[in-house]
Amino acid sequence: MVELIDYSGEFDPEFSHDKFAKETLLKLLETYSEYIRKIDAFWYLTVMEKWGNDEAVECDIKVWEKAKLFELQAISSTLNIKGNDVAAFAKYMQACPWIAITEYTLEVINNNRAILTHITCPTLLALEKEGQGREERQCREIDSRFMHMMAHFFNPQIKVTPLKVPPRTDYSDICCQWEFKL
Repeated sequence: MVELIDYSGEFDPEFSHDKFAKETLLKLLETYSEYIRKIDAFWYLTVMEKWGNDEAVECDIKVWEKAKLFELQAISSTLNIKGNDVAAFAKYMQACPWIAITEYTLEVINNNRAILTHITCPTLLALEKEGQGREERQCREIDSRFMHMMAHFFNPQIKVTPLKVPPRTDYSDICCQWEFKL
């Protein structure tokens, strides 16, 4: 069977994703990840415009507490990620849809310690461009909350330490850096 590099030909009544080449599926995964990020931004900005940033943050936290739990369970189950150490958490992070839209490094020093560095982050770049200072609350409060939630899904004893978080003064610097340790 010929693997499709795109869907530019005739309509295929027997269409399925398994007809695509691996490279095309990877591009589609990035597109889906970006789509999730855009949906998050669209609803957040809509709530913020109508009711203000505090209400939007409150809604954001409520929505993502549910969405992250679903994501953690679904990805762990689908990929059979088991374990209660930092390495298990790191495997989840590699497969997380949000990671596909960032440039990052994930250094697993051993099964009980890892450092995640976001070199790029479209959300941070958008917030910095907006110029309202929302990145401080987003990165220090909300992201910290969800880094803990994700790590604690695997083991509540994992200590999450933000090593470097916005706001940034040097925009060529990394976006953020987190340590996870048992």
